[in-house]
Amino acid sequence: MLTFALSKGRIFDETLPLLARAGIDVLDDPETSRKLILATNRPDLRVVLVRASDVPTYVQYGGADLGVAGADILMEAPGDGLYRPVDLKIARCRMSVATRADFDYASAVKQGSRIRVATKYTLTARQHFADKGVHVDLIKLYGSMELAPLTGLADAIVDLVSSGGTLKANGLVEVEKIAEISSRLVVNQAALKLKRDAMRPLIEALEKAVQA
Repeated sequence: MLTFALSKGRIFDETLPLLARAGIDVLDDPETSRKLILATNRPDLRVVLVRASDVPTYVQYGGADLGVAGADILMEAPGDGLYRPVDLKIARCRMSVATRADFDYASAVKQGSRIRVATKYTLTARQHFADKGVHVDLIKLYGSMELAPLTGLADAIVDLVSSGGTLKANGLVEVEKIAEISSRLVVNQAALKLKRDAMRPLIEALEKAVQA
């Protein structure tokens, strides 16, 4: 039995067509079912629903054989036990720095000012600003990131940006792109050896599905 870890929402919705092209249909709808383990049309493959941030952990420690995780999550949890064979090119967005429209970010960086940055991506943000030689105080938040500059909690945020509409609606502007983000297929390295005959064809089918 192969176990495939997915998270609800955009990643699940955009993975389904790829699975379908690989000949796999998920038989339960997570929006109408309370099940956390979903059957597929293959008796040797099941889907487990976990939080997006937990997918790498499930795969790395063997709770799942493979899964789909956003590059943003992988940048924060770069587990050594993960093989990342395919960029699925889904759930695309970018990780960026944003500030209030009236905050002169370029001048603050140039002058060497210490900048307060709110984000849930603390490892990525710390590395980004360290590489630039910018001094920052990081404030860990889990949601409503746009509020931080508006309330004076932070000067800037590091967050995912898609259309930029949410930033604009809250008077914020994108001032720097850190990385392009998409979702990757992640595989447990031990499972790849032990279940090679079952996993290799699935990985190759997903590669072809992406190319198609």
